[in-house]
Amino acid sequence: MGSKIIKLILFCLLALCVSIPCHASNIPLVRVGISDTNFKKLVYNEISVIATDSFGIYDKKNSAKIANFAKDDIIRFIYKNGKFDIERNGQVIAKNFSGTIIVHSPNGVLGIDGLKRKSKQALYHGIFELTPRNDREFFVVNILDLQEYLKGVVPNEMPVAFGLEALKAQAVAARNYVLMPRTRAYKEFDVDDSVASQVYFGANTESSLSTQAVNETMGLVALYDNDLILAQYCSTAGGYTEDYSNAFSDNKLKIFPAHPKPYLKGRPDILNVGTLDTEEAARKYYTTKPQSYDINSPYYRWIREFEKTELETILKKTLNTQSKTGFVYPFFSENQDFGELKELRVLKRGVSGKIMEMEIVSTKGTWKVSKELIVRRVFQKNGAALPSANVVFDYDGETITAYGGGFGHGVGMSQFGAGFMGKSLNKKFDEILKRYYTGITISTVPQTLGNEPVSVSFYAPHKKAHLVVDNPFGIKTLIANINGENVVINLEKKIFQTELRIDISKYIKKGINDITFKFPTYEYGKHIKLYVELVEKDD
Repeated sequence: MGSKIIKLILFCLLALCVSIPCHASNIPLVRVGISDTNFKKLVYNEISVIATDSFGIYDKKNSAKIANFAKDDIIRFIYKNGKFDIERNGQVIAKNFSGTIIVHSPNGVLGIDGLKRKSKQALYHGIFELTPRNDREFFVVNILDLQEYLKGVVPNEMPVAFGLEALKAQAVAARNYVLMPRTRAYKEFDVDDSVASQVYFGANTESSLSTQAVNETMGLVALYDNDLILAQYCSTAGGYTEDYSNAFSDNKLKIFPAHPKPYLKGRPDILNVGTLDTEEAARKYYTTKPQSYDINSPYYRWIREFEKTELETILKKTLNTQSKTGFVYPFFSENQDFGELKELRVLKRGVSGKIMEMEIVSTKGTWKVSKELIVRRVFQKNGAALPSANVVFDYDGETITAYGGGFGHGVGMSQFGAGFMGKSLNKKFDEILKRYYTGITISTVPQTLGNEPVSVSFYAPHKKAHLVVDNPFGIKTLIANINGENVVINLEKKIFQTELRIDISKYIKKGINDITFKFPTYEYGKHIKLYVELVEKDD
């Protein structure tokens, strides 16, 4: 990342523009919490920072430079009692520094010495922010622009062998996810680098093909009803995706099932397959191997077997652990007597056959287990949860056999399915996304235009696009500079028309497009919401 970009990032930081997006010079920024090598923790009490070129450290509070270093220097930060001690190659250079430290290498990339990703030293574009959490621990936050972030995500979330179009679909879904994460566990950063958010391994794991996918979807997101969607995705849906509400709980209220999301609707890969919400239908589907977009996944179908006494021992432990989530009732206490297993009784399934509620019956009681992730974690085998909750059970009194399909929650895009659609069916990335996210458009991020101009940059795969405008104030004219050409856009609409769609295809080129919008001075004091929507190419 060049020095101009670094300066802009520092400008945003020092202006307290630290959440997504920062619009200085139209650069979206991402704040990523960096985990240790084993993804066990996000906090540190000391680290050693390295860089591939000269680098410096700064006081975030006043932007004052603390020190400069050469590329071979190892800088150790030791944090205790709310203050940093700083060493260069074992020699103390600063003591009792209080506050947040920024580390950046204008012409290189940064690393935490010894931190590995894919068995290699992890390296990161952008800057590090060492942010105190309390008097004993601090976070390492990697701050970088969205495109660079995605280059470290896409090849680690999806095998590059799945092909360019699937990787493009993954890039758009990942862009949506970081702009609108399902949860934000820490106020200090937007996402972390683990499967709790989406996998981000940094610059040392980038691939030329996945980087091409990121570049050729620059600025593009999936929208539903003019807003960013929550772009859930998983490894393998098992041939049938699931409704969002049937798999997830409400984030704030912790109530299951969650409110539905109309763009996250379950559907089969093969359209003549009906819903699998009965035991008979689920059993027929998951004990066979019908044709599916997911057919190439090693988790398309799977079997787990338990001896009765083995499962009883497992359930005694997992029911207690999962009771703490609130989705096991009644609460199973530690050291409570489970008794002997009598029956596994499924009470409710989703459209894909995913277990939503079930009862575990023993000689000592009956426990109701809800939500797919909890079901998976209750039935562990060799310490690992079931691959999915698309599962049916056989119990002959001595052995319990679980027949299942899929890996993950099964909501939204199936990555193996996307790979199959792209390589075997020759589907383009937008077709893949529209298959898994019902009713979406592929567009730029909606922005609000007021007195100050707004700019948007995006990659168009073909030369067709519409400007979509929500114009509550009845503004009549908009000025746009589209790829260097000044254009006056008429915004007059018909009676009762709530939204304008204006064909701007004649100004669009295949590749990267840059547009700046502004009002004539006489329209100041008003605002509109706008975005650019890609339109499918004419046959």
